[in-house]
Amino acid sequence: MPLKLLKSTGNEHNEYTKDQEVHVMNPYLDSMEEDILYHFSLSTRTHNLPKMFGDTKFVCVGGSTSRMKAFAEFMHQELGLSGNAGDIQDICAGTDRYCMYKVGPVLSISHGMGVPSISIMLHELIKLLHHARCRDVILFRIGTSGGIGLPPGTVVITDKAVDSFFQPQFEQVVLGQVIVRSTELDKGLAQELLRCSGELPALPAIISNTMCTFDFYEGQGRLDGALCSFSPEEKLEYLHKAHKAGVRNIEMESTVFAAMCHICGLRAAVVCVTLLDRFEGDQISTPHDVLLEYQQRPQCLVSHFIKKRLGLPIMPTPPPQTSQGM
Repeated sequence: MPLKLLKSTGNEHNEYTKDQEVHVMNPYLDSMEEDILYHFSLSTRTHNLPKMFGDTKFVCVGGSTSRMKAFAEFMHQELGLSGNAGDIQDICAGTDRYCMYKVGPVLSISHGMGVPSISIMLHELIKLLHHARCRDVILFRIGTSGGIGLPPGTVVITDKAVDSFFQPQFEQVVLGQVIVRSTELDKGLAQELLRCSGELPALPAIISNTMCTFDFYEGQGRLDGALCSFSPEEKLEYLHKAHKAGVRNIEMESTVFAAMCHICGLRAAVVCVTLLDRFEGDQISTPHDVLLEYQQRPQCLVSHFIKKRLGLPIMPTPPPQTSQGM
């Protein structure tokens, strides 16, 4: 039996939710005889994209290939789909850049690390959703992050994705010019996710600002990289400035994710768990089994949201464990 999408109740709906197609902000795209989605190993000429992806309603993206495969297998079980979850196939098997799995109305895709990698993936994903004539799609970035003044294991649902200067914007250089794009995310969706977190045991969650940097080490004020040009006191001063600006976690993809989804009219949320408190240090010393449980929290929260939207019974199952870190 095909899964049926339920309309949410409450006041979270806004301009994103009106039986909306996926828009591409490119006047030249539809005049192309063929659009090759190179990094997905897909094409409008060689693949029937509406048949393959037209029923997609939820897209979940995360850094590592193993984590997103495990999430797809988890969703297969949670949605009660027939067949063996371990038999799902990587749609992007023809390339080694990203992985992609489809389970019912859910796409699970890896995006690698950092703005350049997720940006390439998002261009091709948004074009894919457009060519497949998908409607009312919700995107989630699920992952890990460093916390600022939060206990490890806290799930941060992003309010504003901000840059290293704490501004809610993403700067893209195009033909030698800097284009500044808004990183506005859907506030109603964030509130809905927060309500869902309250329905799950042992899943602490908050809505707060997320800082996106272009680097894991110096860009995030770490003292343990191959290069370090600042003192421990300067590091803490910067982190306290971030905290004062409402930032509670740091990662490396949220601004471009938010900017591209916003400009294309896609509802989107960033849901990341904190693995450590950066006020306390730079390296992750939490036991491995505890880290695995932390990494599952964003997956459980998004799964709970999806099942509620589909009107499915809420009986959480622990996601398959992976060994991936931040």
